[in-house]
Amino acid sequence: MTSQLNQAEKVRNPAKTGYEQESNNAELPYGDVENSLAKTVGVGGVGTTQRRLNRRHVTFIGIGGGIGTGLFIGTGAALAKAGPAGLLMAFIVVGAVIWSVMEGLAEMATLIPQAGTFPHYATRFIDPAVGFTLAISYGYCYTIAIASEVSAAALVVSYWTDITPALVISISLALIFAINIMHVRFFGESEVISASVKVICFIGLIFVALVITLGGAPNHDRIGFRYWKNPGAFTEYNGITGSKGHFLGFLSALINASFSFIGVETVVIAAAETVNPHKYLPKATKRVTYRIAIFYILGALLIGMIVPYNDPALSSGTGNANSSPWVLGIKRAGIPALDSIINACILVSAWSAGNSYCYIGARIIVAMAIDRQLPAVFKKTNKNGVPYWAVIAAFLFGPLAYLSLGSGGAAQAFSWILTLSTVAGLLAWMTLSICFLRFYAACKAQGVDRNTLPYKGRFQPYAAWVGTIGSLLITLLSGFSVFLKGNWNSSDFVASYIGIPIFIVPFVLWKIFKRTSFRKASEIDLWSGRFDPSEAPEDHPPTTWWGKALDWAF
Repeated sequence: MTSQLNQAEKVRNPAKTGYEQESNNAELPYGDVENSLAKTVGVGGVGTTQRRLNRRHVTFIGIGGGIGTGLFIGTGAALAKAGPAGLLMAFIVVGAVIWSVMEGLAEMATLIPQAGTFPHYATRFIDPAVGFTLAISYGYCYTIAIASEVSAAALVVSYWTDITPALVISISLALIFAINIMHVRFFGESEVISASVKVICFIGLIFVALVITLGGAPNHDRIGFRYWKNPGAFTEYNGITGSKGHFLGFLSALINASFSFIGVETVVIAAAETVNPHKYLPKATKRVTYRIAIFYILGALLIGMIVPYNDPALSSGTGNANSSPWVLGIKRAGIPALDSIINACILVSAWSAGNSYCYIGARIIVAMAIDRQLPAVFKKTNKNGVPYWAVIAAFLFGPLAYLSLGSGGAAQAFSWILTLSTVAGLLAWMTLSICFLRFYAACKAQGVDRNTLPYKGRFQPYAAWVGTIGSLLITLLSGFSVFLKGNWNSSDFVASYIGIPIFIVPFVLWKIFKRTSFRKASEIDLWSGRFDPSEAPEDHPPTTWWGKALDWAF
């Protein structure tokens, strides 16, 4: 009878207990965290992260997240490997995977918007050992990605000048640290500005590409789908002819496409610092569908229409606008000046991505500290709610960008870090989908009607299975090329698959030393840490036609 009354109380007021309820549950790994932070993290006040990201911030973090160097430059290498049809297919497949991941993730984050979110969900819904290994894998994915994006910024600047890359790296790192150590609103505003630049640039590129294909460029050459016929829609990967070579070309493009999509999910990380996650996160998630369709899939289609896959510049490895398929197509059409404008947009994208990755890495570290997987010092915040020790720890991976100054150059360093971070990101997608499957099972076991939740993911649980299996398959296939005859390369093999043991080993060690147990569906905590909508400030919807139009679009 007592348990039934307690369950009824949870249903009547699921948002009131928060971490207070967790502190009474000794089985939860974060149950006895001291009250100084545990009761209030993600709510606001001195010594906590604070809800200071409003609708505009969340919107542009959602729109701009994932639009980085991979979308502007990395697509060129993918086109050279797979051909226009293979590139398009790869982006459609990866787009379907990340869309599936986002549907489940948004449902969990809207209901329980906790700091760091991702490892916390793995700890809560699967096993604390999975939460620990996800934090390690996803955290290193984004902290080392700071270095990859800063390295990319150095490459981008080399398009204009021979200035030493060390200076560009130093300036970029200084700006990233300054933004992240200040009030979270500064991060939000920086994302609004950079996302606006990236979106305007990319939409402009789409229109320019359409003009080129329709014969509106200075050369008045109506291209259409010419390059799909000559040199062809698919490449013959590694000299292998026929459908086998075409399929292998498509597989080779999957890892490049995945790198382009990594970051789409970052808007959910900001859940604990969002003013009203019940309202803003569902909307941002639904916009992911349009972003995938317009920025990625339509972009991949147009890239294959304006430049042939056998253009040698696509695989030149310059890392700047010289190897961007957009710039190459524009140059072929005889359009002057745009190449420098695009290069400037790529520079903004590289720096913005590095800035976001530092933010994400810091919040993952905070989540680990809250779940007692790192020392408590990492969850300490200043009066502005900035977890300064976590920011410093995440930022310390940024100087790895200086490795690009050694042998092999910036392009090689960028390539290694790209592969490492992409595999870690894919494994994180897989784990987050499994988190939702456990969340879904818990809702069924405990009689929770998902229709009553603030956001219900679409096509569940089938979408979660697509996210789980799709992410795993792409991970396992990421280094397939080294197994082809005559292609064995030890360093490429390690770079492609080192992420898997980095994911497995922490899980095994945590299970051995902490003796954690798998969460049963009937015992999973679905109640503590929920957001109370009454805490959100009054929302003022736009009244002008222009404001309403922007609100509908974004």
